[in-house]
Amino acid sequence: MSMKRFVRILRLLLLGVTLASGTARGAGDDADPKKIYMHKLALGDSIRVSVFGEEDLLKTVRIDARGQIDLALVGQVSVGGMTIEQAKVAIENAYKEGRFLRNPQVSINVESYTPREITVQGQVRNPQRISLPPESSYTISEVIAKTGGFTDIAKGSEVTIRRPMPNGTFKVFIVNVDNILKGKKGTKVEDDFLLEPNDIVYVPERLI
Repeated sequence: MSMKRFVRILRLLLLGVTLASGTARGAGDDADPKKIYMHKLALGDSIRVSVFGEEDLLKTVRIDARGQIDLALVGQVSVGGMTIEQAKVAIENAYKEGRFLRNPQVSINVESYTPREITVQGQVRNPQRISLPPESSYTISEVIAKTGGFTDIAKGSEVTIRRPMPNGTFKVFIVNVDNILKGKKGTKVEDDFLLEPNDIVYVPERLI
């Protein structure tokens, strides 16, 4: 191979690497933060559970108040609060551990969703309950906008989000929504907090 041809091939290879890395960066930069939302199965959700090759095990069930579903052969399985992928694994493990199936392949489809809401309280112009769309959510800035925005005495730098946990406790987050709305330097996309069903958003009053 001549030196000239070798240099040409090398340039083409380098160009391909550059284009590939540029595409990856662009996809990340333009990514919608909502796409990272993973629906968690909630109490009251109705789901269709099927096992490949096992038609007798097909069942549509509603998640009860304990977060469980009742399935053929294995009985009660806890899936409340899990993503669909996590629930699939839990059900497959139940069939394997009970020695009913050696290698079950479970599929789950949500047939109907229980109402999914968040509550917004405090210093916003229109405190209210907001329904979340299926398989998606709203960010904290979107929710503040839906309530008409902050009042004149709101302390938007310390918005509190209380999230109920399965064990009955609450996890608390404090978010500087002012910085998000103003697009302050150093604010990241992920700072615009993605809300989950039953979150309680509270906007405190600013001390004058």
